[in-house]
Amino acid sequence: MKIAPAPLSGIRIADFTIHAAGPYCTHILSQLGAECIKIESQSRLDAFRKPHAVYGRMSAATFDQVSSNKLSVRLNLKKAEAVALAKQLVSISDIAAESFRPGVMRRLGLDFESLCEVKEDLVYVSLSSCGQSGPDSHFAGYAPLFGAWGGLGWMTGYSDGPPVEMRHVMDHAAGLHAALATTAALNQRRCTGQAQHVDLAAREVASAMIGDALILASLGLQPPRTGNADLGMMPHGIYPTAQPDRWLTLAVRSDAEWRALVNVLGAGEYLPQYATTQGRLDHSNELEALLSRWLASRNADETAAQLQQVGVCAHVSWTMQDIASDPHLRARQAVIDVSGPTIPERPVVGAIGQFSQTDDIGVKRLTPDLGQDEEYVFGELLGLSTAKRASLEAQEVIL
Repeated sequence: MKIAPAPLSGIRIADFTIHAAGPYCTHILSQLGAECIKIESQSRLDAFRKPHAVYGRMSAATFDQVSSNKLSVRLNLKKAEAVALAKQLVSISDIAAESFRPGVMRRLGLDFESLCEVKEDLVYVSLSSCGQSGPDSHFAGYAPLFGAWGGLGWMTGYSDGPPVEMRHVMDHAAGLHAALATTAALNQRRCTGQAQHVDLAAREVASAMIGDALILASLGLQPPRTGNADLGMMPHGIYPTAQPDRWLTLAVRSDAEWRALVNVLGAGEYLPQYATTQGRLDHSNELEALLSRWLASRNADETAAQLQQVGVCAHVSWTMQDIASDPHLRARQAVIDVSGPTIPERPVVGAIGQFSQTDDIGVKRLTPDLGQDEEYVFGELLGLSTAKRASLEAQEVIL
């Protein structure tokens, strides 16, 4: 019987993060049970809460993805009274998280040192493009820049084409690293009782993903840009099939898997020429053309199932519709349906992982409206009367 509370139950976060990377960090922590209070302002909405053409959409779906489970309060941090309320909230929290450019929180009076004066064992998380120190710490960040700085762009793409910079994956990768670092800092605080400032740079997260390429570079070799290919496997790529936009992903790791592949495809006459991995790599262009021809008349899903049965790594390159309706992900609650009074039912990403002693994790509530939880946060937690809150609203402290 699952009876334990969620792993981070009882942990409270004062969440000053914006955009995607920082909010994804606190979103993961909220799915693990932390109470996350997002501090916002009508005067400067999070760009991800409102439609934003720069991010390729005219609805706020991205904000929903990183803000479900959170509580929302309004504080106009340009006002001294709002900063004082933010400090009061931090004083009853375990974590303060921010993702502004270095220096912004200090100018607001909400930097690590200032907040430790009101919460002596605070875990303070800063997630920025290049970190809080160093010659590049002042640089602004954006997901493609993280990949560019970290070398991932150079490694991504085809050998005869330009680097392919990445967007959303870098925000989420940085957010996941920050969530891991935060839980480590919480554990250390439990052991020492001391405050901790977690300073994480998205640029360094990207750099950490290219370890093998760095080894080649240290040997004086130029790491290649391989596209879908692999230096040691062939076939290794994504191939069109008889169905439009239904692509088959293949990775053949051994000669035995190659023989299984050609048997399924009924192409055994080509086996002698490509019997070894080296032979296939030496004739990769010719073999790519043959594979495309063999697969052009085949059903992607049926072929993938047949190859899986004989031990070949193969799967259809899934669309978002495939993922949303996948019975395996549904069974594990990795994809769940949510709905609300003004939101029709729709699939969302569920909890990351499962815990044997609890099922109290994952998405428990939808994205909050701006300021919808002020009765609880300002009233119950901070003890502000209705009259006091009305006065602060009139002064645009709560805005």
